Amino acid sequence: MQTAWEAHAHEWLQWARTPGHDVAYEAFIDSFFDAIVPARGRRTLELGCGEGRVARELAARGHAVTGCDLSTTLIRAAHESGNEAYVQCDAGRLPFADESFDIAVAYNSLMDVDDLPGTINEVGRVLLPQSPLCICVTHPVADAGTFTEHSARAAFVITGAYLGRRPFELAVERGGLTMTFSGWAHSLENYARALEDAGFLIERVREPAFPDAFVAKDGSAARWQRIPNFLWLRVLKQRSAESIQYP
Repeated sequence: MQTAWEAHAHEWLQWARTPGHDVAYEAFIDSFFDAIVPARGRRTLELGCGEGRVARELAARGHAVTGCDLSTTLIRAAHESGNEAYVQCDAGRLPFADESFDIAVAYNSLMDVDDLPGTINEVGRVLLPQSPLCICVTHPVADAGTFTEHSARAAFVITGAYLGRRPFELAVERGGLTMTFSGWAHSLENYARALEDAGFLIERVREPAFPDAFVAKDGSAARWQRIPNFLWLRVLKQRSAESIQYP
């Protein structure tokens, strides 16, 4: 599914770079940073950086950031739009030395990697011990179902599976732009097991509701104040999975 981003890279550039278009990003990015991402460290890695908007947000907050992505088109666009460091690579085979970063951020990118456990292991390899991995993913519940309509009190229905890993593809049209999202839907346990097996401990969990200020502009968005659209996690790398001490 990672290669799908190159196939739809030009769609994504329009979607992400049209001011006011990606409402979910604008609604949540500041609170994600406030709740999950620590103050700048020595060196920050962003996984699945795409065209660079999260890397630019990190840099604006003082992070020395390196972004990585598999898409040639998106990495080129990222290079052209900022002074941050960008590397084209597979997140499951990071071209960085062991323990070379002290913060990692994966903002809506872990749903796209084909090898979730392998990617999490690689992030653990390049992070210093006790360093945070800051994660935003589509909430596993939101991935498993859909609202029956767009009204504020619409019913949310799960018609398929929740457990395990399932492929998804969704074409979204809004404001004359279309974007095709392709990736993997995971259960909460899938994410937790990948983190557990790589020696990460979960420090913080958030299920943010859609902000009131954005609901005031679009009352139907209140449905996302009953069901979370996103799941945020901050997890800490231990020295190894075997070194975790339980009371």
